[in-house]
Amino acid sequence: MSKTSTNPHNNAKIAIFDTTLRDGEQAPGFSMSADEKLMMALTLRDLGVDVIEAGFAAASPGDADAVRRIASEVEGPTICSLARATEADIKIAASALHPAKRSRLHIFLGTSPLHRQAKLNMSKAEVLAAIERTVGMATSMFDEVEFSAEDAIRTERPFLAEALECAARAGACVLNVPDTVGYATPDEIYDLFSFLIANVGGADKAIFSAHCHDDLGMAVANSLAAVRAGARQVEGAINGIGERAGNCALEELIMALHTRKDIFDAHLSVDTSKIYTASHTLAKVTGNPVPRNKAIVGRNAFAHEAGIHQHGVLNDRRTYEIMTPEDIGLSGNALILGKHSGKHALIARIEEMGFHVEEDRLNAIFVAFKAMADQYGEIADAQLIGLIEGVTGNAASVWSLRRVEMRATHGSAAEPFARVELDHPERGQVTDIATGEGPIHAAFNAVQNITGISARVEELEISHVGAQGRTDCIADIVLRINGKKFAGRSRTRDVIPAGVEAYVDAINRAAAAMDIDIFGREKTTADTTTTADAA
Repeated sequence: MSKTSTNPHNNAKIAIFDTTLRDGEQAPGFSMSADEKLMMALTLRDLGVDVIEAGFAAASPGDADAVRRIASEVEGPTICSLARATEADIKIAASALHPAKRSRLHIFLGTSPLHRQAKLNMSKAEVLAAIERTVGMATSMFDEVEFSAEDAIRTERPFLAEALECAARAGACVLNVPDTVGYATPDEIYDLFSFLIANVGGADKAIFSAHCHDDLGMAVANSLAAVRAGARQVEGAINGIGERAGNCALEELIMALHTRKDIFDAHLSVDTSKIYTASHTLAKVTGNPVPRNKAIVGRNAFAHEAGIHQHGVLNDRRTYEIMTPEDIGLSGNALILGKHSGKHALIARIEEMGFHVEEDRLNAIFVAFKAMADQYGEIADAQLIGLIEGVTGNAASVWSLRRVEMRATHGSAAEPFARVELDHPERGQVTDIATGEGPIHAAFNAVQNITGISARVEELEISHVGAQGRTDCIADIVLRINGKKFAGRSRTRDVIPAGVEAYVDAINRAAAAMDIDIFGREKTTADTTTTADAA
């Protein structure tokens, strides 16, 4: 085998190969229909990934149809299908990818002793012959061919290098070295890729790719180690979904490369501001919410409760944030009011809500707030408003939920409706009855009718928490209003008012941020009443 050398530190372009729709979708609990796959593929296109592995065309007629639809309707990225090293799989993939502007076949074949003996019943010579035959066949049918040595990490190094060289000689332009079972460590990955890049003949005509699984929690770290060693493509999935414990989480890998350019000296073609949308679109499509503490895209990724952190962030967000929320497509960070919060964060939120409170009463509010936080954990705005009004006797110029009644009916002619009562310091008590697709949707419509602010629900998550013999419902909601996102939160004893109160909370935040009056109209310079005056 001939030797070539590659300098891994030259501001190289790292291609992002997204396998959310193939490896990710085939994991239990993440199955998607053809329509859902297409929706996700369009989101991945907007994110700017280089390759979309749209599916495994030979797996089922439905998968072949999804690959074909994506190849027909998604322009920009290279569209790819997985295939076994068989002529039948290759022909099915060719038919499905025919409409693509640029197509890639991803052929895989096990190379480790375990796979050769237990699964394939093939000798080394038979494996090499299959690689040469199928890769050679595919090069005349697709724009690009990628070869994966399945279970590469547990393959003898000399034979792995021989198999990859065979694929490169047959025409593969991408040589994938997958950690199929998530067994490797970063040091091992770095050493292996360094060895292969230096010893595989034809490596100068192909790029090496890393495909790492997360069984030991090291998929992202292993992928980054591969990049440092000279890999020029990384394969992964949004939110890290995939077989067993999942794949390399692309949002984490992308932001690591983006944030630590001093270490990796590489660049990407992705638009990082589309990361949050991609993550939460996938969560909606699959019905699997993003864990709250998930790196980059979790609800807590840019949230702060500890008083020391909140004080620092209020002065300069760089004190505790190594990237900005705007980098991934969020409008801003969040200061969570809880038992660890300090007075600076409390004062900031009080002022945001339109209250003007004297110093002596602020101290009383802070003491009462700490007592409430010890009991409930996180404090929602509705609870805080009640606490402030109880101490000061003043009302903020915001809407508050007084009552909600719903009727859910069944049948094709059913028309769910809701009756909502809101209170406002200036408009007083206002009631509206509205219909909707369901009772909660009807309640949201009633709130829109009262406040005059139209909104679309982007996220709604309701969870139950229990403490000291009490069970509460916490509702977190994200609304899109005039192209911007606003979050709301509520904590009550029942799920129905929790959802509606969170909706009202987000409406109040939007009204304050966008300077909207009590009738849902943007204020003008002629308006003399301000939020502060109303308080």
